[in-house]
Amino acid sequence: MTILVTGGAGYIGSHAVLTLKRQNKDVVIIDSLQTGHQGAIDQDTPYYEGDLRDSEFLDRVFSAHSIDAVIHFAANSLVGESVTDPLKYYDNNVGGAISLLQAMNRHEVKKIIFSSTAATYGEPESELIDENDPTVPTNPYGETKLVIEKMLKWAGNAYGIHSISLRYFNVAGADMEGEKGEDHNPETHLIPIVLQVALGQREKISIFGNDYPTPDGTCIRDYIHVQDLVDAHLLALDKLEKSPQTAVNNLGNGQGFSVMEVIETARRITGHDIPASIEKRREGDPAMLVASAERAGKELGWRPKHPDLETIIQSAWQWHQSHPNGYTART
Repeated sequence: MTILVTGGAGYIGSHAVLTLKRQNKDVVIIDSLQTGHQGAIDQDTPYYEGDLRDSEFLDRVFSAHSIDAVIHFAANSLVGESVTDPLKYYDNNVGGAISLLQAMNRHEVKKIIFSSTAATYGEPESELIDENDPTVPTNPYGETKLVIEKMLKWAGNAYGIHSISLRYFNVAGADMEGEKGEDHNPETHLIPIVLQVALGQREKISIFGNDYPTPDGTCIRDYIHVQDLVDAHLLALDKLEKSPQTAVNNLGNGQGFSVMEVIETARRITGHDIPASIEKRREGDPAMLVASAERAGKELGWRPKHPDLETIIQSAWQWHQSHPNGYTART
């Protein structure tokens, strides 16, 4: 089986490629390197640098390989930027997905796993979010992902392209063997920012609000290890092989950890003080965001293998220590 991975030079995509190759799957990568890293691509993996909106480029890739399925990670994903430049997100995320699906239809590729997001829910009405909750995104990033989910449904009806969309919560951690890790510029995720403080690359970590209705007053989020996330994609791919369908599944641990719990755990693991300061709340930050992943358990047979915060942070710390400057330099 040959799998096309879009965004295969990015954080999650590179981990997916690594896992697929460890399972002896043939992999082809497309990445524009807009946010991905050349250093995340192994030399023995077929790789094409290009834009998904370029239909001629896609035709060259699909014609060069007998592709059986697509795992689609490629997207712009900064929530704040999506608010200030929404058309960029519609153009790249939705436009890229349209072009990709058109190419799949032309080349008779009928299976796709789509990287969606918990941002499709917007402000949650319940502490434990399931797939039946209302989807009312509060930013263009979440809106573009929801548009693509809906587009996949209609593409399934019209063209027989079967899909499973996976709505992620907070992805963290790194490959357990230290081969791949998280490298964003700018970095916006809590765990790598905390570890950058431990490495002396930042002066402190800012805590945005400590007066929420949670046990320690800081926001609670659902963190999922990147390897568990990748495993769910492979299970979803197997599911499409056996049972063509259009489906949506949450991916999360079903439990939450507060900002202070993350910082305290990082202090223990790194042995560093990690100074923190309390800042005012950020507008739109819910007190608690935790996923119900019961459907993924029932439909995909998926269960997180690394649900504890210690393992998530330890694997990330291993990566950041050996790659303090990400993929640009190694020590």
